[in-house]
Amino acid sequence: MNLPNNLGKSTLLACIIFWSILALEISDSQMLPYFLLMVIPIFICVTIVIVCTICPVFWLLQKDSLDKIRIFKTFFPYYAICAFGICAFGIISTNFEIFVTAFFTAAYVTTCQSWVWFTKETS
Repeated sequence: MNLPNNLGKSTLLACIIFWSILALEISDSQMLPYFLLMVIPIFICVTIVIVCTICPVFWLLQKDSLDKIRIFKTFFPYYAICAFGICAFGIISTNFEIFVTAFFTAAYVTTCQSWVWFTKETS
C-alpha cells in the first residue's frame, strides 16, 4: 500500500471539495489566506480517518486468499453505508451549517475515493 501517495491525493481532493462548497456560499476574497492554513487540519483529519479506518482493513485482511479487489467488494459497501450515515447525521444535526456540510461532504467523498485508490494501486 502506498500510504503517502494516497494521503496526498486524498488531502488535495478534500481541500478541493471543501473549498468548492464554501466558495458557493462565501464570496469574500479575504478567505483566500485561510485556504493555505486549512490544508494542515484537513491533512490531519484525512490521515487519522484513513489510517484508523481504511488501512487496518487492508493490513489485516490482505493475504494470499484475499486480494485487494475481494477486500474492496466485501467491505467497501458496508463502509460506505456507515460513513454516509455518520456524515448525514452530522449534517442534519447541525441544520445544514455550511462549514459542517462542506466538512462531512469532503470526508465522505474522500474516504470513498481512498478505497478505490488503495484497491487500484499495483502491488
